[in-house]
Amino acid sequence: MKKYKEILRVVLAISIIVVGVTHFVIPLPFVKIMPPQLPYPLGLVYLSGFYEILGGIGLLVPPVSQAAAWGLIALFIAVFPANINMAVNHIQLEHIPNSPWVHVVRLPFQAVLIAWAWWYTKSSVGQKQASIIPKSLIPKELESK
Repeated sequence: MKKYKEILRVVLAISIIVVGVTHFVIPLPFVKIMPPQLPYPLGLVYLSGFYEILGGIGLLVPPVSQAAAWGLIALFIAVFPANINMAVNHIQLEHIPNSPWVHVVRLPFQAVLIAWAWWYTKSSVGQKQASIIPKSLIPKELESK
């Protein structure tokens, strides 16, 4: 199970980094689903993209991976109103089927993302963890925290 947990850590990290980069490359779909009550939608899209990239990278840095997982949980909760807005107002986005079933699946998927990130909030002391930093560069006192 530990092997799969680390593979899934990398999958989540890469996925969330790609989505974060997309916020900068093609921000308009994200702006389109922002609830109209929120100010500065483009700025919020960039901000959430930045934190997605940061959280994804953080999942792969053992000394901060737990904090990154908690940050991603907060982010997934923070962006949920945009998903609700998209579903309630039937906002159609290019390349996403405009079907009530898509919304029925998409909204609960946020809970899956939260649970997935929560899996990495547990201490991994003494466990080998997926990392983008070579083990030799991690100080011994920070290793696997």
